[in-house]
Parts: sequence; C-alpha cells; structure tokens
Amino acid sequence: MVTDPIADMLTRIRNAVLARHEFTLVPSSRMKLSIAKILKEEGFIRDYEVLKGQPQRVIKVYLKYVEKEPVIAGLKRISKPGLRIYVQRKEIPRVYGGTGIAIISTPKGVMIGQQAWRQGLGGEMLCYVW
Repeated sequence: MVTDPIADMLTRIRNAVLARHEFTLVPSSRMKLSIAKILKEEGFIRDYEVLKGQPQRVIKVYLKYVEKEPVIAGLKRISKPGLRIYVQRKEIPRVYGGTGIAIISTPKGVMIGQQAWRQGLGGEMLCYVW
C-alpha cells in the first residue's frame, strides 16, 4: 500500500527519466490522470494512455526527450499527507522564473498555477515541475 500515490507517480517519472526510459507505468487514479493531462498539455511528456488489461488500471506515460536530453529536469512534491500546503491566489509561486509549472488542486479541478491565478482560485499545492 502506498501512502502518497502522487509522490509515487512523480518518483516513477523521475526514475524513468534518469534511466532514459521511453515510458513508465503508473497505477491509475483520477488525480494522476489529471496530472498526466497537464504534463502533456504543458509539453513535459509526449503522451499518456490508460491500459485496462491488467487487474488494476494503469497509466502508461511516454516521456519526452529533445536531442537525447529529458524535457523534465525536475519534479518536486509540495503538499504531503502529513503536511498539506494550501495557497491563496496571491501566494501562487512562479516556478524557475516561469519556465516550470506549479500544479494546484482547486475547487474547479486540477490546474497549473497560472490558470488558477487567472481564475482567482487557490487550493492545495500538489507539485512543481520544471
């Protein structure tokens, strides 16, 4: 049993990038699908798909490389099960001067920090990706 499924997903992606794998498999959930969707929209991963053949649904995340260098330089979990971190609109940070993204869980769904700021929303700070 995994106590922090989002941290597990980020670690699997981080390890696969360091090992230069083409893809990695992550157990599926709605939150993880939302994060994968954001990573694809922001250009950090090539694609993702949900595999339903196993006993449990699995997300296959295809990693993206440019000239054999990974697009994802880093992933950092912010809010953890033991210490939840919530931010208001005015507290949403810029990650690496705008080259990275902050992923936030808001009342209107999971979105990047910039979107939440534009909509005037705050929420739980899930992670940073750069």
